[in-house]
Amino acid sequence: MKHYTLIVDMLGRAGRLDEALKFIQRMTITPDFVIWGVGGWGAPFCACRAHKNIEMAELASQRLLQLEPKHPGSYIFLSNIYAAAGRWDDVETVRTIMLSRSIKKDPAWSYMVADGQVHSFVAGDHAHKHAKEIYLKLEEIVAGAREQGYIPGTEWVLHNIEEEGKEDALGSHSEKLALAFGLIQTTPRTTIRIVKNLRVCGDCHSLMKYASKMSQGEIVLRDIKRFHHFKDGVCSCGDYW
Repeated sequence: MKHYTLIVDMLGRAGRLDEALKFIQRMTITPDFVIWGVGGWGAPFCACRAHKNIEMAELASQRLLQLEPKHPGSYIFLSNIYAAAGRWDDVETVRTIMLSRSIKKDPAWSYMVADGQVHSFVAGDHAHKHAKEIYLKLEEIVAGAREQGYIPGTEWVLHNIEEEGKEDALGSHSEKLALAFGLIQTTPRTTIRIVKNLRVCGDCHSLMKYASKMSQGEIVLRDIKRFHHFKDGVCSCGDYW
């Protein structure tokens, strides 16, 4: 099954989604959750997100729901794809279905190690003893990134929030808080390592690239999908994850 997944992934990366779908349909063994989703975040979904193919995302989601109807991954990813396309009614439909089926998204958290201690963060976290400094540092990072062309990806938050509120919501994502704390605690050009339990959102991914360029250091982020190595404004994933 692993070899089938690799082929689907390669076709998806090349934007050949129709071929990827035909390949899955011609498989001599029944495609399982690994082929369609890899825990809800696999090859078809990554390709659909990168190439904005909503139709295939819907098909992959349907197959995943047949295999694992209680797994939140396919719901969340489909919702994110709808949001990126501005299809907010469809986003609400997906969330309503999740609510009716008592399916909840796992809470996001990130952690990093500094001075031999583990520091964990959740979205909107103000519990850390250095919370004030962390948020000030994050404001500094965002301001510097804006000067270099960074634009907050507000499509990653709910549409029924005012634009200013969307940017505030983005600014409190757990991996950004971990990044800010890491830059406070380390010397220039030090590698910062962060672990996140869920998939990094597009806006956080974008800011990490700018931060790596501004700090002249490397940022290593491990999310549920893969390792991201940010250096000089570029990520090892090639913006495909």
